[in-house]
Amino acid sequence: MASIKDVAAAAGVSVATVSRVLNNAASVSTEARARVLAAVEALGYRPNAVARSLRTDQTRTLGLVISDVLNPYFTELARSVEEEARERGYSVIIGNADERPELQDHHVRTLLDRRIDGLLLSPTDGASPLLLDAARAGTPMVFVDRWIPGVDVPVVRADGRAAVRDLVAHLYALGHRRLAIIAGPAATTTGSERVAAFREALREHGLALPEAYTGQGDFQADSGRRATERFLALPEPPEAVFAADNLMALGALDAIRAAGLRIPHDIALAAFDDIRWFAHTDPPITAISQPTGELGRAAVRALTDRIEGRLPQSVTLPARLVVRRSCGEQSPDRRSNT
Repeated sequence: MASIKDVAAAAGVSVATVSRVLNNAASVSTEARARVLAAVEALGYRPNAVARSLRTDQTRTLGLVISDVLNPYFTELARSVEEEARERGYSVIIGNADERPELQDHHVRTLLDRRIDGLLLSPTDGASPLLLDAARAGTPMVFVDRWIPGVDVPVVRADGRAAVRDLVAHLYALGHRRLAIIAGPAATTTGSERVAAFREALREHGLALPEAYTGQGDFQADSGRRATERFLALPEPPEAVFAADNLMALGALDAIRAAGLRIPHDIALAAFDDIRWFAHTDPPITAISQPTGELGRAAVRALTDRIEGRLPQSVTLPARLVVRRSCGEQSPDRRSNT
């Protein structure tokens, strides 16, 4: 393989000049830069990434730890992160926490040991001493989607409160009064925030959220199925179920179908985190959509700003309600509003 000295000899410049060209330094003449790039192309030279990282104390690598790689929301998020990072000259190493705090910490520790330049993270909970120590030590870090309150780390997320209000108003207009929620883990900010937004939106319409209509989930399909089975077994089941993430909504859908009920005639269903599948179910599922791609790109921009010495900014983008047919349609023969 060609070395940097071979490139310098072929271009008729010093090794230092080749290095400045490869690092996009401005202090190189146009003519010299052209000769160096031509020599790089002719010789097939590829810089040694390990040697460069030792020399510059940078690996041009970002770590991304996502909560669940099987969740289509996080899959799309990871894709946008990788695309934006690549455009900025960084590679991405991805770890899947699978909603398990101990696995999250394993990936974080491994990534830090690999000397990544910065870390993107959607925390599975807010009680990880490893994460708190890394933040206090000044590790370049950005929280995306979820965050740890009180930790001085930029956060890139969607605000779903207005969209939840829109959803409850939509359900209310359709005649639904008994509304239930399948909540995510209270230890996550998204889990607690979505329940609080739902409860507040109900109060605006003079409705309450009884304990019996609150199902505890874990952002996995099985928990959505179990919570919905419990709802359906109540003496007075809810008229509508709001699942606080897409996988729990799919579990709820399974439970409703297994009970022989029809959506939306017998019970309405809505979800947080719109996914492509929801437009193709029968009926299509009403959902709150987050700007996932833009969140991933904004997170990379914030992290690279931090790495490269610029002031990173937290970013909050609005979520929006996508109305489909799973909650019903306005009609005079809707069942009683009791």
